[in-house]
Amino acid sequence: MSRYILIHKANIVNEGHILIGSVLLDGQKIKQIFPEGVVIPVDLLVTSKIIDAKGKYLIPGVIDDQVHFREPGLTHKGDIYSETRAAVAGGVTSFMDMPNVKPPTTTLSLLEEKYALAAGKSLINYSFYLGATNDNLEELLKTDPSNVCGIKVFMGSSTGNMLVDKPEALQKIFSEVKLPIAVHCEDEETIQKNLKDFRAKYGEDVPIACHSEIRSEEACFKSSSLAVELAKKYGTKLHLLHLSTGKELQLLDDTTDRRKKLITAETCVHYLWFTNDDYAEFGTRIKWNPAIKTAADREALLKGLLSGKIDVIATDHAPHTLDEKQNTYFKAPSGGPLVQHSLAVMLELFYQGKIPIETIVDKMCHAPADIFNINKRGYIKPGFYADLVLIDPNKKWTVAPENILYKCKWSPFEGTTFHAQVTHTFVNGNLIFENGTLNETSKGMRLLFNRSKH
Repeated sequence: MSRYILIHKANIVNEGHILIGSVLLDGQKIKQIFPEGVVIPVDLLVTSKIIDAKGKYLIPGVIDDQVHFREPGLTHKGDIYSETRAAVAGGVTSFMDMPNVKPPTTTLSLLEEKYALAAGKSLINYSFYLGATNDNLEELLKTDPSNVCGIKVFMGSSTGNMLVDKPEALQKIFSEVKLPIAVHCEDEETIQKNLKDFRAKYGEDVPIACHSEIRSEEACFKSSSLAVELAKKYGTKLHLLHLSTGKELQLLDDTTDRRKKLITAETCVHYLWFTNDDYAEFGTRIKWNPAIKTAADREALLKGLLSGKIDVIATDHAPHTLDEKQNTYFKAPSGGPLVQHSLAVMLELFYQGKIPIETIVDKMCHAPADIFNINKRGYIKPGFYADLVLIDPNKKWTVAPENILYKCKWSPFEGTTFHAQVTHTFVNGNLIFENGTLNETSKGMRLLFNRSKH
């Protein structure tokens, strides 16, 4: 077996530029980058496994900072193994998983149980948030910032029962926790009032199109405003998850160095693709919390990405079975499967001229690494882990049941034809996915973070 792998003559998309060149992998790491025109030593060409990448894009592996892989306790919907198979086929090489499972991940012992599960099952690199509650501050303060991605706070209830709604609890969390705090922001009081009003109007048969009015712009903005106010008051590192409205952009600034930002923000692929007009066609399959909003919101979110106000593109991947989703408004759960198709969606927006590929790489690969201080990932640099993705920009494919890898076996993109396709995915130097074939002999690694323990 060759010691080295040489990804030869690729269009390398990295740090805002596209460079034609070759990347040499040595074990888990990137050893060297040879720009076009630089002579590659003959002995390397002879001793390396060469992958012809001419005409393809080579990008760092996607880091998804918000997924729900459903393990433990909800594994009929998805599990770490099934969803990382789907992720690697979509070019995702690292994930950060949320705590609203069964039992909720609100203690360090339960957190370490999840890490143990991932060590044996995950095909890609992994980290897990510890979930905040109204009364687990002691557990939050004992968390090691060097090997846990962050703390998750639900400032609006979603799946599970983890709503943090006591002002004194929020104050203590924001003033004392030193890890990044990632927040789900929807004001519960506003949502409950809207639900009462729509129930009075429609009974149990509320149309799905009302979802964006129930989980409204006002609910999002009120909650996000509170989170930002607390972060500014206490100097807390805050990450606003899944922004869905244009109005929330006014809470953010244009600071170009995101490593120095106190407050960072993420939006998700479904808010950049769908609008509330699509409820008519897709129904509860595109029911998410926060809700998909208007075409104007979609446009504003895209502009926010291009301006630098929004830092990250993620998925909020949250699978449910189709039986669960095909239900009435109140009974259908919110969330859907996305990790296999998130990069394809963004590349389609690139194909449509809406976003440069360099910006896609910045928001899906570089930014999560920067914001969470991930050790040696997110970039194509010598000495960094070889988490890499090759993309054929001219390989059309259509999402269909036979190529969907999610455990739930459906996708809101079923029937959609994309112009670009992931052909190869490397995780820690191992070629895990190649032209539709998975190599499951190696597992991912626990993500580590360049942060002080004090």
